Amino acid sequence: MFYHLLYPLASDISFFNVFQYITFRTGAATLTALFISFMVGPALIRALSRLDVGQPIREIGPDHQSKEGTPTMGGLLILLSLLVSVLLWSNLDNVYVWMVVGVTAAYGLLGFIDDYQKVTKRHSAGIRARVKLLWQTGIAIAVALAIYNAPGFDAELSVPFFKGFTPYLGWFYVPVAAFIIVGTSNAVNLTDGLDGLAIGPTLVTAATFLILAYASGHAVIADYLAIKHLPGAGSLAIFCGALIGGGLGFLWFNTSPAQVFMGDVGSLALGGAIGTIAVLIRQEFLLVVVGGIFVVEALSVIIQVVWFKLTGNRVFLMAPIHHHFEKLGWPEQKIVVRFWIVSMILGLIALSSVKIR
Repeated sequence: MFYHLLYPLASDISFFNVFQYITFRTGAATLTALFISFMVGPALIRALSRLDVGQPIREIGPDHQSKEGTPTMGGLLILLSLLVSVLLWSNLDNVYVWMVVGVTAAYGLLGFIDDYQKVTKRHSAGIRARVKLLWQTGIAIAVALAIYNAPGFDAELSVPFFKGFTPYLGWFYVPVAAFIIVGTSNAVNLTDGLDGLAIGPTLVTAATFLILAYASGHAVIADYLAIKHLPGAGSLAIFCGALIGGGLGFLWFNTSPAQVFMGDVGSLALGGAIGTIAVLIRQEFLLVVVGGIFVVEALSVIIQVVWFKLTGNRVFLMAPIHHHFEKLGWPEQKIVVRFWIVSMILGLIALSSVKIR
């Protein structure tokens, strides 16, 4: 909005030239989202508490009964600060921006309905898993088709560490892209089990993709790094910046002991956004690296379920894997901080891999 309102004034007032620069608007979007989070957060938490929107705690697993009743749906704070900031600072003619905003809003709505059913039923089960997966898949296929049919799309995959290896998928790219979006959404959702656990790797992934999105949209930098030059992709850096600002603001209230939980309204939406950005900037494989924490969390659940059905035994004491470490006696904060550290290392590896090619 500001870009469209203020940049045209640059011909009369030179100061407004700054609004043409993605770097300026990315920084502004980050600070705007952070400010909104700090301003709205306390009021939102009080409102959720008055509405008795408490998080149901599963009876099995680690002892988290002390967290019973902590307000959930805190992801609304992230989505509010994120989407408002993006709409204020982005070029609203950019189709990439609307694609990722659409997925974020749609998955956020799905997560909200899931959370609402949990709190009204006073049970940790919300929407039936198959129904939720069906909606996730439908949304993901719709955006994957839009990406595939976008001008200039070539359906090639970019493989980390291999400069000349870019397999062409053709129409098969659509289900691959949909799988990435749905898988990332659910992986972030599975990771959201301890105070601050999911938002930390989300911030690292957003920061990594901020750099890569800007590089992809800049012809000279993209050529230097030998990555795909995608005109318009630089605007996704603004989205990533707003996500970082909103995420940091949320973490202020979500750090242990949490005043509010993210809920599915946050985790499904953030995962969907990250997966969509990875597809849009053609860094699908790199998402597996930088989002390694999410991958391991999801794989731990898959391995546990499959092995238990085959043998009747468990590989982990409990899945997702962060609960396994809780069962081993690790304090919650130690698990969270160590997972953050691993995520930062993976982010650095992901960025390094671009130039290593």
